[in-house]
Order: sequence, then C-alpha cells, then structure tokens
Amino acid sequence: MSSAHNPAWSERRSVVTGIGVVAPNGIGTDAFWKATKEGISVLDKVTREGCEQLPLKIAGEVRGFDPATVIEERFLVQTDRFTHFAMAAAGLALDDARLPELRDGGQGGGAVSPFAIGVVTAAGSGGGEFGQRELQRLWGQGSRYVGPYQSIAWFYAASTGQISIRGGFKGPCGVVASDEAGGLDALAHAARNIRRGTDAVVVGACEAPLAPYSVVCQLGYDDLSRSSDPDRAYLPFTSSACGFVPAEGGAMLVVEEESAARARGARVRARVAGHAATFTGAAEWQRSREGLSNAIRGALADAECAPQEIDVIFADALGMPLADRAEALAIGDALGAHARSVPVTAPKTGTGRAYCGAPVLDAAAAVLSMEHGVVPPTPGVLDVCHDLDLVTVCARPKELRTALVLSRGLMGSNSALVLRREESGSLW
Repeated sequence: MSSAHNPAWSERRSVVTGIGVVAPNGIGTDAFWKATKEGISVLDKVTREGCEQLPLKIAGEVRGFDPATVIEERFLVQTDRFTHFAMAAAGLALDDARLPELRDGGQGGGAVSPFAIGVVTAAGSGGGEFGQRELQRLWGQGSRYVGPYQSIAWFYAASTGQISIRGGFKGPCGVVASDEAGGLDALAHAARNIRRGTDAVVVGACEAPLAPYSVVCQLGYDDLSRSSDPDRAYLPFTSSACGFVPAEGGAMLVVEEESAARARGARVRARVAGHAATFTGAAEWQRSREGLSNAIRGALADAECAPQEIDVIFADALGMPLADRAEALAIGDALGAHARSVPVTAPKTGTGRAYCGAPVLDAAAAVLSMEHGVVPPTPGVLDVCHDLDLVTVCARPKELRTALVLSRGLMGSNSALVLRREESGSLW
C-alpha cells in the first residue's frame, strides 16, 4: 500500500536529528564543519599501503582514525574499513540525536522500540581491502587460511547489517546500490520508510576505496584525475578541470518521524522535504543535463518548493568539462532566472569525492550551513568558467532556509534532494 492510500502516512514528515561524520577533513561534526566552513583542502598524495606505485596520485584520506577506540573487537575482526567508518559515524549520529542504542538486542526496556528503528546505507565499492587480503591468503597459502568473514565483510550490505546488529535495530533495513547518487537515494529510502510507519532510520554512506584492488578498479574511469599536484588535481567548473579525486569516509544521519522526535524532546535540525532520481546512462554527461534537471524539478515538486525558494545549491561538481557544463545548464533549466542568483558550492573539492559518501557529506554540510547561516566555499577553485554564482575563497554569510543537494554517478544515476530548515528546531 502506498502513502496515497493512507492519509495518516502522508502526514508523517522526516526530520534530521543526528549527524555523524568521518571525513578526510575531520572526524566528528565540529571538526568537519570547521574545516568545511574555512575552505580547508586536505587533498594530498596517496599513502595507503600498496597504492604508492599506482597511477592514482592524489586522494582524500581519512587520517588519525583508530577504529579500535570506537568499535568493539568482535566487530572489528569481521568488518572492512568502509564499515569501520560507517559504524563510527553511526555512533556519532546516534549520540548527536540522543537516540539510545539497544546494545542488548532490544531487551533493555528502553522507551524506543527496536522494531521502530531501521538502517539504510548506500555503497559503491564494498569492502575491497578486506576482500583483497583474504584472496591473497587464498592464492598464497590456501583455502584454510581464508577467514570465515570473507563471505560478508566485502559485501555492499555489510555496514547496514553491522550497524543494525550492534545497535539492536530491528526495523526495516536495506542497502542502496545505485551508483554515487545512491547516497541521496538512501535518504529518500529512509524517508519513505518513515512515511510508512517507521519512527527512525540510521541512514547514510561511508566508503573506503583506497585499497590497491579498489584503486585498480577505479583506474578504468576516464573521469579519475591523474594529476600529481594536490592544488590542481580537482578543480570543477574551471578551465583547468581534469577529473575528480576519490576520497574515503562519509556520513551517517539519524532521520526520524517529526512528531516522534519532538515527543521525546529531540533537536530537529532539518526536514527531508523532497527527492527525485533519474538515469541517463554511463558517462553520458551531455545527456545528464536533461536527467539532472528533471531530478531537480521532481525534488522541488515533491517538496512543494518553488525554484526561487532555493537558497543554496551543493553541486555534484564532477570536475570534467562536459559534466560540469551539463550540471550548470541543468541548474539553469530547472531553476530558470533564479539560477544566476542562488549561491552554489562544492566543499568536496577540499576532501575529494567519497563516492556514495560524498552526497551524504554534502547533505550534512547543508544542514550545518542552514543552522549557521553561512555558505561554505569551494576550496581551490578560482577561475569559474560557467554561469554559476560559485562561492569561492571564503564562506558567504546568508540566511538559509532551503538547500538543494545534487549528485550524479559515473554509471548514469542523477539525484536531487531538498532540505528545509525547521524554525522551531531546538528543544534542548
């Protein structure tokens, strides 16, 4: 049954109550926001073991992250780095939302039913580092040396499973595998679950694509930057654009049904107001203009939002001339004359694109931007060659009520998400 057949479902609104970040420019929301607002770039030479001699030279690495300090040993031995990031970010988001984790499997008598909480993650690469290690053992030592967790640690759904097991969450769980734009699609999936009766969803995406096997797979992307200069490797919307730089990390959010969140005294940070997705084919960047503009229009319609209400756009910013031009034109097609005056930003130029994690980081930054009344800059970008009001050099103060987050995947997915600021946000 769809929400159209049940009026009570259509009245259930989804709001963000918690944010957890593990990103190249900071672990934790405060560190991430400080670096994002200041436009700090952390792109640097790849140092992950086994990657030093590969053609990929620049990336956004998560440094100073020790999973053993935040994740129990029994989970560490059966999970890959991408799940370590996701579990850590989920824990931070749950703490931020003050939503209790049901570590005893839901038998602790807490106020929140474990069946009312779900988990949704998006993943583009899975557990490449764990999988490569076990396959090397198989090849070099034999099958008896392959650990039993090889069967699950590499899997795209591993983060969803481990977060739900660790937290005792027994509501609707799933994984979205729809290209990089899956990060936004996961948020929409969570909102649909809430509309259908779930009270809360831990949702987001974290990636760890900087293991040797994973990097070799990415080398097939023509859009991957081969530059060895951190200052020139990722410059979307400029005449120097030469591709994108990959990154580790991502973000997890707690999304709740609004009335349930307010009833327990939660801080309502933003509302997930609208979403739409389209598909235009792998590397068909000229065609992505039409697909992305239709996604934007669909998200605006879903949010019941007029184009002139958009106060800031977090761009996909692929960093390839054809793709950047298509995105700029798509924004103009969807927003009309307003497109020339709305500020656009792409903070990911300072961290790299964390695949499915990238748009969730943008969504987190959008919520923080609305809360602080400031548009963060696009690090490193100066000579903008498209008809966009791209925020560069330093942050721009501006009252923000509605944000538009855009994402496209290398395989052809397009996604747009509308977030609204809630005026009566804080109850703490």
